[in-house]
Amino acid sequence: MRNKIEADLARATARIFGMGWIFLLSLWMAPVVFAQGPSSLKVEADQGTLARWSEEGTVSCGMDGRTWAALEETCWYPVDLQRKPGWVEIARWKRGQTIETAWLVVKEKEYPLQEIEIDDRYVHLSAEDLAHHYRDQSEIKPIFRRRRGAAQFTLPLAQPLNPPVPEGRYFGVRRVFNGEPKNPHTGSDYAVGAGNPVKTVADGTVALTAENFFGGNSVFVYHGDGLVSMYLHLSEITVEKGQVLAQGDVVGKVGATGRATGPHLHLGLRWKGARIEPNLLFGSPEAVPAVSP
Repeated sequence: MRNKIEADLARATARIFGMGWIFLLSLWMAPVVFAQGPSSLKVEADQGTLARWSEEGTVSCGMDGRTWAALEETCWYPVDLQRKPGWVEIARWKRGQTIETAWLVVKEKEYPLQEIEIDDRYVHLSAEDLAHHYRDQSEIKPIFRRRRGAAQFTLPLAQPLNPPVPEGRYFGVRRVFNGEPKNPHTGSDYAVGAGNPVKTVADGTVALTAENFFGGNSVFVYHGDGLVSMYLHLSEITVEKGQVLAQGDVVGKVGATGRATGPHLHLGLRWKGARIEPNLLFGSPEAVPAVSP
């Protein structure tokens, strides 16, 4: 019987995490119990959203070859804005090293089309501006790959502006600048006046401050557990790289720098590398789709 359990666990682990994990599991295989056969559990989530698996005793989670600690006994599975639709096997571990699997069904979402007229400099980049953009990306991309460190946040997150906070809008919209289709919008825009203070949504550390070509004056904050928040188009930055922040600390002021048609805050969130709708992390966690039979 034990040999069968170990074989089932190895097969499931290979599906979820890749063959390299089998060797690691063999180091502590004896106490592990594989709780089920092929799973009938599932949850559906649109592109650019997330799903959860909540149950007492949950200690860690897995998807796409990675594992991470559960957040208050809940596993969160972010779905990137442009992830291919389909079925993804997910896992969670309970105390006693019991593993369970389920299916995350990624559904295609048709986001609205947005046509924008803007300075042509931001559509047809000069060699100098293109080099600026590439430098920006070389600094930003490593931040999005961060996974280390325990979560310094709980859900829901705090709003990035003083009340009353307008609704964040335009996440995921398919943008057309001066008649040319460009990348989808990966954050939420808040229509507020220039000079309003912008606040960090959770405790964290400033990973980068920069004057980016598209984002203008920008602040990136790392909150642990692979969560990065970014605040773009600021008129002024009031923090510096490496600074430790508490939730609600001011990172800058609303502006219209970079590719912007007027003053507003662009707030973006990346969780475990996935671009997700920020509004989902400001509401009740219970509103997020959950794994069920």
